[in-house]
Amino acid sequence: MTAPVRWGFLGAGFVASRGVAPVVHQATNAVLQVVAARDLDRARTLGPVRAVSSYAEVCTADDVDAVYLSLPNDAHLPWVLAALEAGKRVLCEKPLALTSAEVAEMSAAAARSGTLLVEAAWNRWHPRTRRAEELLSDVAAPLDVRTWFTFSGVPDDNYRLDPSRGGGALLDVGSYATAAALVALGEDATVTSAQHHLGATGVDITTTATLTSARGVATVTGSFERDESQGWVVRSSGIELELPHPAFTSWREPSTLLVVEDGVERTESFEACDAYRLMIESVSDRVLGGESWVLPLSTSVAVARALDGIGALARAS
Repeated sequence: MTAPVRWGFLGAGFVASRGVAPVVHQATNAVLQVVAARDLDRARTLGPVRAVSSYAEVCTADDVDAVYLSLPNDAHLPWVLAALEAGKRVLCEKPLALTSAEVAEMSAAAARSGTLLVEAAWNRWHPRTRRAEELLSDVAAPLDVRTWFTFSGVPDDNYRLDPSRGGGALLDVGSYATAAALVALGEDATVTSAQHHLGATGVDITTTATLTSARGVATVTGSFERDESQGWVVRSSGIELELPHPAFTSWREPSTLLVVEDGVERTESFEACDAYRLMIESVSDRVLGGESWVLPLSTSVAVARALDGIGALARAS
């Protein structure tokens, strides 16, 4: 295959229109071939070569190499499977699926088709996140980890408050915080406590949890009712790391990583960048046969497993 990768979008919501479509247009190795949405006018505003109303048409189109999926959480499994079974490479918004069992089903489909499946956890491509992961790989245990992502004001009609569509803070903002905890503790971390605060619609609007591993302990918080705040703090005897607000959604703005190592404090600075573009260009490169880093599917499996554990323990408490 030769560049550019021809992308087909399923959905034309906020993230697709404001975050991902613009960088596909900017990328050197990608083109926005087709966007499918119920509202054709909305699909056209993303600037594709063509707009359609059928998701299935995108999955089977001969002029589409890769599918980006930004539908509500409950729609991820059927449309990821449809795209994979049609032989398309797939980039799917986080959370990849509602449960680890669904992620396993997707993984099996990707293996059968011999194609690529990547979770679009865009912050993982940010240079600051990559640097934090690099530093944490050599930190000695025990670690004390705190991760949180909170904000208030989800509109009443938003799918995030709909239990039938995979709503709730845990699967939304909680997935960022949980993934960060696993970076520090290792992907074998287990959930030892969890609590939900349920909202009027029955979804969790705040979830807190504790994860443990041989490397230490992490407290994780995701909320739709607390003041806006994001943080990722790791402390040990030899090093302290802090990604200040916004820890997970730094977008087109400079950012910093605070490090205290052997008692010496320093601030590492990162130029403004668009992690959405880094994600699209990296995945496109892999589609073209390159070796750019993409988030491993095994990591998505581990995060889904941890989210399952948090949800199950919170419901039981």
